[in-house]
Formats: sequence, C-alpha cells, structure tokens
Amino acid sequence: MKRVELEHLLRASSGTKGEKDFIIIGSQSVLGKHPDAPRELRMSMELDIYPRLRPELSEDIEGSLGRYSRFSETYGYFADGVGPETALLPVGWETRLTPICNENTGGATGWCIAPCDLTIAKLYAARAKDIAFIRAMLKHHFIRPTEIE
Repeated sequence: MKRVELEHLLRASSGTKGEKDFIIIGSQSVLGKHPDAPRELRMSMELDIYPRLRPELSEDIEGSLGRYSRFSETYGYFADGVGPETALLPVGWETRLTPICNENTGGATGWCIAPCDLTIAKLYAARAKDIAFIRAMLKHHFIRPTEIE
C-alpha cells in the first residue's frame, strides 16, 4: 500500500459514518513517519483502522471498505475495521502517534502508531510475517533495538 492509498482509505472511512479521527495500528502505520517507506514494508494491502472515539463503528468500515467489498474489488486495497484490543501496545503509545491529515484525507486524520510501538505489537504477535517485517524495519533503520528495550 502506498501513502496515497492510505489517505484514500482515510477519506472513505470518514464517509462511512462521518467520523474524522482514526487510529491506524497495523503495518501500514509505518507510513505515518515514513511516507516513502520501502516496498518491503508496504506489502500489505489492508489498513488496520478504527474510529478513535467510537471504535464500535469499525464494523461499518469493514462492511463498506473491507476485503470483499466493492471498494476492495475496485481499488485492490481495503480497510480492516479493528478495535483497540487488536494490538497489544506499550504504555504511552498514545503520546507517540503521528497524524496524517491533508487534502487527500478529506479532513479526516489518521493517527499512526509509532514504529517502535508497531514493533512491540508485532513482537507480541510473533507471526513469521511480523518477524520479517521487524527485520526490514531494522534494516532500514526505522527502529533501533534500544528503543524497543
């Protein structure tokens, strides 16, 4: 997924219920700090997202913009409506969020978790794809081992 596709999904997510603030917690949150991240960090075509103040509306995002939606069939990328419980994040993660808000987001703001917090969430999950993602983050110097400690 490219940054412009993330911005498109933010705009479309806002259109589902009129929400303007969203949390982005999955691998694509790296695009907050690194809009031109290398391809190996942008392989996923899904955006893990939920409305910041009303996470219960995630189901509406999933229904309108999810994997098998007309949106996904049209554009080739999609939103995965998740909730705050989806990722285990370290204390203080909210203070390290990076906003994405510009003319492409239609007034919506996507608050991306910081690369160090994303790494910790991926370490908790410990799937093979998460470990590969962490290796790529280290390779491109998007995180430092001391940050994670």
